[in-house]
Amino acid sequence: MTALHTRALGSTGPQVSALGLGCMGMSALYGETDRAESIATIHAALESGITLLDTGDFYGMGHNELLINEALRTAPTAAREQALTSVKFGALRTVEGAFTGYDGRPAAVKNFAAYSLQRLGTDHIDVYRIARVDPDVPIEETVGAIAELVEAGHVRHIGLSEVGADTIRRAAGVAPISDLQIEYSLISRSIEAEILPVCRELGIGITAYGVLSRGLISGHFTRDRELAAGDFRSMSPRFQDKNLQHNLDLVDALRKIAEMKGVTVAQIAIAWVLARGTDVVPLVGARRRDRLTEAIGALDVRLDAADLAAIEEAVPAGSAAGARYPESQMAHLDSER
Repeated sequence: MTALHTRALGSTGPQVSALGLGCMGMSALYGETDRAESIATIHAALESGITLLDTGDFYGMGHNELLINEALRTAPTAAREQALTSVKFGALRTVEGAFTGYDGRPAAVKNFAAYSLQRLGTDHIDVYRIARVDPDVPIEETVGAIAELVEAGHVRHIGLSEVGADTIRRAAGVAPISDLQIEYSLISRSIEAEILPVCRELGIGITAYGVLSRGLISGHFTRDRELAAGDFRSMSPRFQDKNLQHNLDLVDALRKIAEMKGVTVAQIAIAWVLARGTDVVPLVGARRRDRLTEAIGALDVRLDAADLAAIEEAVPAGSAAGARYPESQMAHLDSER
């Protein structure tokens, strides 16, 4: 097992690898999946030194947790013992897969945790967080329930997901918060205005998802690509028509800088997030070993002040066309209010 550089998830959280592996796409939302390749990718991540595996109990309605369980059971002992699980809960879904809301009631929190522990095949979850704030339940009650799970030994650390500055302060007033999981990339920088400063004030780390904006700024997405049925991106505003053309023009500008550095577009985009601070841990959503290898290569990319200035000139803050999610899903984001 290789040792990667580590970063702390906030002042109270665990030490984790400088990159984490987001496992959602191995079960849902991006078209067909390949179970064998997914497990091989998790094994490769662990062997490379990645220790943080991120999932949600609603990814494939439990499929993703069972996949991680299988991957960990079949991984070498040393790699398995280093693995940390970050789990989101609370999303309510129909049999057909539609999202119908979120449940943050204390009884529901403990029920979700019980099922996740069983599916993961473990006696504890390393970081536990509600995926979106339940508007009908004060965040203090939801976090308080997770704190009780911590006290009982079922959870090690409390995280947050897609919440705004006021909610962060309220949650931190109940119990120590290790990290906030939130979208953060070259084309999703809204957290810099208020959310990131508050997290830094309170000693809360950032686990950044969407660092390649669901493949949009990976350098691999093409203008003529046809998306499979059920692929989330077919409904994402940033992948629609003129928005897509505009956003891929930004990628073309970024590609010129990457080529001058002798790296790939994905690597320079991930390296930019890594450069935002040692309290930021990017989650890469690699579903294949080759994409994982490329992402890990970002750890070797060094960006000086001139590089950062060139990157931000190519992709200025706020330059992306289209919202992060469809309007119906944006309404659930406490972080965007």
